[in-house]
Amino acid sequence: MIDHRATVKRILFSALFFLLLSVGNKLSAQDGKAIFQNNCASCHSVFKDLTGPALGGVTSRGPWTDHKKLYEWVHNPSKFMASDPYTAGLKQKFGGVVMTSFDALSEKEIDAVIDYVEKTFKAGPPTSGPQGTPGAGGAQVIDEKDNSILYGVLTLILAVVALIMLQVNSNLKKLSDDKDGLPSYEPIPFYRNKSYITILVLVLFVIGGFYIVKGAIGLGRSQNYQPEQPIFYSHKVHAGVNQINCLYCHGGAMEGKHANIPSVNICMNCHMTISEYSGTAGKLFREDGTEVNGTDEIKKIYAAAGWDPAKKAYKENAGHEIAWTKIHNLPDHVFFSHAQHVNAGKVQCQTCHGEITKMDEVKQFADLSMGWCINCHRTTKVNFGGKSGEEGNKFYSIYEKFHDDLKTHKKVNEFGDTITVAAVRDSITVADIGGLECQKCHY
Repeated sequence: MIDHRATVKRILFSALFFLLLSVGNKLSAQDGKAIFQNNCASCHSVFKDLTGPALGGVTSRGPWTDHKKLYEWVHNPSKFMASDPYTAGLKQKFGGVVMTSFDALSEKEIDAVIDYVEKTFKAGPPTSGPQGTPGAGGAQVIDEKDNSILYGVLTLILAVVALIMLQVNSNLKKLSDDKDGLPSYEPIPFYRNKSYITILVLVLFVIGGFYIVKGAIGLGRSQNYQPEQPIFYSHKVHAGVNQINCLYCHGGAMEGKHANIPSVNICMNCHMTISEYSGTAGKLFREDGTEVNGTDEIKKIYAAAGWDPAKKAYKENAGHEIAWTKIHNLPDHVFFSHAQHVNAGKVQCQTCHGEITKMDEVKQFADLSMGWCINCHRTTKVNFGGKSGEEGNKFYSIYEKFHDDLKTHKKVNEFGDTITVAAVRDSITVADIGGLECQKCHY
């Protein structure tokens, strides 16, 4: 009787390898989406122009049909643009804005982003509610078919079949040996077989470890968290259609650590005279698709302020605090100052909060992880000013070393080597001025 156990073991290991490979491919797609959201979504959308052009179908136009040129562009846009009329035209089209260089991204990571963008583009723009508007922030969410469960079920079936075949083969061998008069042993049950137990433990260790690590990494993160607020406040109506400056309501963002949630008195500055929603931004809908009566929401503001719209006066001993639900939360050991970023760093609100001017119900756009912040520090250039009469960032005038570097066009890299840079003024990132030092962000 031929012993097929070795063959069956090879089949079992092949099935396990196939499962791990499929999980790896899924992770690669997720990585592309994460890289896109962390690096590209603040300026690019898949389906429409934002600060930069829409990325959908990017590999079928301009010089990007050649992936090598795409790598060159991402790593050093200014250098590539100097010899390419197509990208020079893009600069003119988008108001003279030049894309930030992402020299830290590998070619594999760029390919992952392109793969994610092309899949999203082929799936078509998603809709949000009855209005059918694309998702905020340019980071489009697509309903991809997840085959991980199918792969897992197929692998489990193959494993069970393999175990049954091993047991059948063992029993047949015993019968054959008995018939030939050869000494035989009782087959070992699969639950006592060391090989089977070892394989099972390894499988459980790999699968369990993957989900434990994935869950641990996500602890405390609330990306896409979108609670329903006590009053339906539409940033799309206020900051978008009516173009109210963010700092009018969130004045602390320019001068303090916290942006601050405005008091009801700030709301009443306008709503003393605006008592009805005129529908300038169209009908209002919650995330679940239910329609919102804007005028009724204004009445809730009046109730909180203790305002009588008929008498145009405040009621005595009336009003109450609005229990807004906080959306963005950082761990207690993390220091973050809005003033440092908005005032000194000249960072736009949309960089961290997405296309807030197109959101009705606000959600957390970025995951606010340490990796996300560090990557921003590595790629964000420091604007020292001095070009075309712009004021620039005077806060960093204390860094005399970098001013000397600007004059000599030299820069010391992370290894202590002095390198010559063609335009040092545009090459100094937040990381160069201490943006990666632990004590800068952690108490």
